[in-house]
Amino acid sequence: MIWDWAFAIEILPRLGQAAIVTVQATVMGFALAATLGLGLTLARIAWPRTALPISVGVELVRSTPLLIQIFVLYFVGPEIGLVLDALTAGTLAIGVHYAAYCSEVYRAGFEAVPRSQWEAAEALNLNRGTALMRIILPQAIPPVIPALGNYLVALFKETPLLSAIAVLELMQTAKIIGSESFRYTEPITLVGLFFLGMSLISAALIRLVEARITQGVRR
Repeated sequence: MIWDWAFAIEILPRLGQAAIVTVQATVMGFALAATLGLGLTLARIAWPRTALPISVGVELVRSTPLLIQIFVLYFVGPEIGLVLDALTAGTLAIGVHYAAYCSEVYRAGFEAVPRSQWEAAEALNLNRGTALMRIILPQAIPPVIPALGNYLVALFKETPLLSAIAVLELMQTAKIIGSESFRYTEPITLVGLFFLGMSLISAALIRLVEARITQGVRR
């Protein structure tokens, strides 16, 4: 029998528990990525002296594999006093990795704002911080939401890498079930369907957020 419905239903609770871990890693990782990425971009703009070291750090993170970064944080971290549990280390690594990509997305959004907006703020005698937060930022964020959404989906699909440090997320749980039962068709297929469904839901939510923000900006 290629597909056993009874076995598929039997393993659903275990996969459901693993799905919670996957969603937790995704939500916390993306929250860190979006926040840290924006912070890096604002630092570049507000303090030009930080632009070079931040650019070097971003390129370093983007140019090295995420799996290596996970290993370094989890296995090398304790050597320098940074002891983290597997889920925290993995989530932190994913968040920092995608923060580098998000910072470039934000940077593109800020660069797309016409220079005349900065000049108008200066003419109104607004300081750089006020101009950045109240005039430039509201114009820079809406256009980059689709790109940020793409990274959310990509980050979500990267969570199986956490199995390398024994985080019991979906893919690791499916492999354990397969090794116990010698049936891989059902667990792997269910995991694939879960990732497909969550990716479609995430894409729909991103479009909804984009529409709401765009509508708010127009008002």
